[in-house]
Amino acid sequence: MRIIIAFVLLLTGSINARDFHIVSDVPYCTGGGKPLLMDVFIPAHRIRKPTPAVLWLHGGGWEQGNKDSSTGAELLAGQGFVAASISYRLSGDAPFPANIEDCKCAVRYLRANAAKYGIDPAHIGVAGASAGGQLAMLAGTAAEDAGLEGNGGWPGVSSRVQAVSSWSGATDFTVGEMEFGHHTGRAVVKLFGGTFEQKASEYRRASPITYVSADDPPLLIVQGQNDDVVPYGQAFRMRQSYEAMGLTVELISVQNAGHNFEQIGTAPVSPSVPEIERRTIEFFKRQLLR
Repeated sequence: MRIIIAFVLLLTGSINARDFHIVSDVPYCTGGGKPLLMDVFIPAHRIRKPTPAVLWLHGGGWEQGNKDSSTGAELLAGQGFVAASISYRLSGDAPFPANIEDCKCAVRYLRANAAKYGIDPAHIGVAGASAGGQLAMLAGTAAEDAGLEGNGGWPGVSSRVQAVSSWSGATDFTVGEMEFGHHTGRAVVKLFGGTFEQKASEYRRASPITYVSADDPPLLIVQGQNDDVVPYGQAFRMRQSYEAMGLTVELISVQNAGHNFEQIGTAPVSPSVPEIERRTIEFFKRQLLR
């Protein structure tokens, strides 16, 4: 997948660096015997105390990116949430499930250290874009008995989250890598260290749709209708699975938009990026301020 574009957040004026301060390079867990780092964004004006938190997961096709790809965390912190952005292990360093193990460990870290950052440990969300969207949905749907917790730290602390948002994230790898097109298909094969025929069980384990159950958290999916990197049908099927379980789910279909809401053609992207941001913030407020 392409490296995540900043979703025009800076250009639209949605981010105001004066609205938060950053605690940088926090060792939150270990992966492969090495420390993993997190940046924590502390809002100047909290929406309440203790404050709901949202973990932001960067994109980059599971093979690129780091915690500095933090525009989503900045957006959330600017709106009063405690937010965090992490570096997780990439596919060139370790195949699946290393990345989701790191993401779940990050949730455990935030919950275990809630008092340190003024976090409400009962109200933690997760969000991400592209590869990060897939990981966010997987963190939300895969329960602790799914075998994806890892041993990076904070054993005995729950990795469950109370709300999930995915921008342009894959939901189902069991269709095989070729549904995603040539470039994404290559990244998928790299992620699993083999094709679907060679690694079918891993493709299923990494698919958020595999784990949808009646106790899953509310989900907001935002997907470009013309996405040629993660096909729109992925989002549609995930919504159907949630609805079949009677769960809270919203799918925002972005017209005239490809991956990462890039404009396709001459008609404007609809809803606009600022509107997507607003609706994402409102989603987390509804779900995490209960």
